Amino acid sequence: MQINIWGILIACFAVTLDFSSCFVNKSRPSIPRIAKYFGTKGRYEEVNPYLLEDILAVNTSILRPPFPKCRPIHLTAIIRHGTRYPTGSIFKHMQQMYEAVKSATPGKESWVCEIQNQWRMWYPQNTDGRLARKGVDDHKHLAVRLSKLFPSLLSEENLRGGFVKFISSSKHRCINSTLSFMAGLTELWDIQDQTFDYEVNDALMKYFIHCTKFLEDVVRNPSALLEIDKFKEGPEMRRVREKIGYQLRVPYKNITADMADAVMNFCAYGLAIKNVNSPWCECLDEADAQVVEYTNDLRQFWKRGYGYDINRKSSCILFHDVFSRLDKVVSENMSGQQVTEAVTIQVGHGETLLPLYTLLGFFKDDEPLTSSNYATQTQRSFRPSFVLPYTANLLLALYDCGEGDLRLQPLINENPVTFPGLPEGQEASMPLYRDVREHYKELIRGCDFETECELFTRPNQFSIKDAL
Repeated sequence: MQINIWGILIACFAVTLDFSSCFVNKSRPSIPRIAKYFGTKGRYEEVNPYLLEDILAVNTSILRPPFPKCRPIHLTAIIRHGTRYPTGSIFKHMQQMYEAVKSATPGKESWVCEIQNQWRMWYPQNTDGRLARKGVDDHKHLAVRLSKLFPSLLSEENLRGGFVKFISSSKHRCINSTLSFMAGLTELWDIQDQTFDYEVNDALMKYFIHCTKFLEDVVRNPSALLEIDKFKEGPEMRRVREKIGYQLRVPYKNITADMADAVMNFCAYGLAIKNVNSPWCECLDEADAQVVEYTNDLRQFWKRGYGYDINRKSSCILFHDVFSRLDKVVSENMSGQQVTEAVTIQVGHGETLLPLYTLLGFFKDDEPLTSSNYATQTQRSFRPSFVLPYTANLLLALYDCGEGDLRLQPLINENPVTFPGLPEGQEASMPLYRDVREHYKELIRGCDFETECELFTRPNQFSIKDAL
């Protein structure tokens, strides 16, 4: 039997041309245009873009004290874990969105074709929010940067001498972030003859699962998150759902607000974990992304932020731990003793940091975030995208400026900030420690965790997992 090889090749070539016309991959920038709206799924580099050029870059001039005699004597760093894989609940909605698209009518746009025909669900189902390789690097790099910012504190000598303390949440992603931070230091100084310990302390780093009033009044209370539910059903989110359904050929009624959030997560995790601009990113323009971001900001506001007083009060135990440590350093320093804890590295969650920020008064707007004021909140301070990316951190640097002049400098994500409510001026970024204590005196005297978190009625049964 004769075979017309040329005919077969020509036919195959023609089919290939026809088939691949759907797969023309338009050139996309390396960073999605919606990356700055990823909320708590955002990269640390979106908050500090200069790190894209040099991941170990620091600007030591930001720490320049108002007086030349100032020298740092202690650093407390409360840090969120690094980049992680999706948790089970997030993965479920991503899987629903993926299956809906795979079974939809084929689209014609190149990026839709990529999703339907080329893109594959690469997220391991059993990761349960485990630390990604990028998360390991996040903490290694942060360790090196902090050692460059505070070389006299986060030093090889202090590490070897036991003057650097490590505390972690028991969650695997936090422990692995802590180990990664340590590895950043030991690799920097090529330490091979010594190992270092860390303390697991959920009372400090996962205090929110031990606050019964918070769990009952917020986590397990359906009405507590009413504003989020209302916004999900509102006109802004409806428009986004309709647009996603139209673009991906999925009936609008099959697209939930959680699935719209999953579209954003496909884009966010692709960038954070794989450093790619996924075709999913094309589903949302900046206006769409802002709506999805606001949905998540509402959740953070009402579940962890200013929405309910117990949210911030749940962090009282961590607040007191911080000030007890600072008081001890002050006492040791004033009496001429060596400071026994030069650096404290505490690794926890976004849920660890946000209530503490709220308790301290950071990122508070004049009006609360609600389902009905989206249009007027475009300039809001409460923006987890800028505040709580992976590896977000609160740094408190205590300085001795001579003659009993002790000053405290707060930094958020390595950028100097001022304590809300303290007088502004030249010294605002590094106020006297006694003025900071005076400003927060009501919280220092009160804000008892046991009292604030106690329920005076018998609590219902609840699952700790619900709080995570």
